[in-house]
Amino acid sequence: MKILQVNKLYSPHIGGIERVIQDISENLNDRYDIEVLVCQPKGKTSDEVINGVKVRRSGSIGTYFSMPVSLPFLFHFKKLSEKADIVHFHLPFPLADLACILSGYRGKVVISWHSDIVKQKKLLTLYKPLMNAFLKRADCILVATEGHIKGSSYLRPYAEKCRIIPYGIDISIYEEAEKYPFLTEKLNNKNNKKLMFTGRLVYYKGIDVLIKAMKYTTDCELFIAGDGVLHDLLLQEANAGGISDRVHFLGVLSDEDLRASFNDCDIFILPSVENSEAFGIVQMEAMVYGKPVINTSLPTGVPYVSPDKVSGLTVKPKDEKALAEAVELLVHNDELREQYGREAYRLVRENYDMHRVTDRISQIYEELTGKADK
Repeated sequence: MKILQVNKLYSPHIGGIERVIQDISENLNDRYDIEVLVCQPKGKTSDEVINGVKVRRSGSIGTYFSMPVSLPFLFHFKKLSEKADIVHFHLPFPLADLACILSGYRGKVVISWHSDIVKQKKLLTLYKPLMNAFLKRADCILVATEGHIKGSSYLRPYAEKCRIIPYGIDISIYEEAEKYPFLTEKLNNKNNKKLMFTGRLVYYKGIDVLIKAMKYTTDCELFIAGDGVLHDLLLQEANAGGISDRVHFLGVLSDEDLRASFNDCDIFILPSVENSEAFGIVQMEAMVYGKPVINTSLPTGVPYVSPDKVSGLTVKPKDEKALAEAVELLVHNDELREQYGREAYRLVRENYDMHRVTDRISQIYEELTGKADK
């Protein structure tokens, strides 16, 4: 069976969706003839093989409003899709919707709906008719949690097409990673508990709320891994709040140091404030090491990954006082923190193991092409 995976970008570009499509492609490449079609952020068309997966990057003149502008993509899609039994699209990516509809492709269409378009509301007005036409065209729509359906006014009319398959992680990579006290070595007070956040320092992550919440906490230090446009403002916020000695900016970490940080932290925090945060794979990366998670009650998949009072605590977005109270509770209650950590460990192994996830995706491919149980 020939499967064409379609997305905006691909590894080594770093992003949650890019990680998902890479995991799916590499884990199913031994079962199917997998090819990936994406765009260059800017530059000429190129073909390469990454970890055994064929990848075509269509040339683009640049990225505008979070989308590569690429006329070659339309041509490449038509050519590559002609031989595909299934095209698996990863949305939002309006150029892909357009390419499929213009191409006349008649095979099976699977859509992974990763997130609603949140920021570009004016452009969404123009895109919405195309998006609805493409959702009607789809044979199956994959979502990572029930929250993706309930929280999306665009998906609800197509709920009967939706199948819930969570994102997964390769647990063995984390179990086999070297463990060392990466955060502990950086503590200013070795008795303090270690709080951790990782991600891009952008508006929807809510790191500003987390730093403000730190002013109301005791006996803990915060470690922020990642970089982004808000770095300088966040640094100023920590200095102005008089907590610069308890907030550590680590920058972008290597995979090895990042996994060591997950393993070494006491509590992981994902304080996201906007629906652009649709899932939060980083929660699973902490949970695989038995770490409790504090997240926010966004109407997306975020609170489904680590449920409130099961594997951590869920607080209202943008509420620094509520966030501080959750931190204080877990920092000063060893028994509760360890209880949530045990549940986090269990949930990852039962629900988010990559091999189980890709088996379920494979089953959908087989069902759509009539090859299931044959």
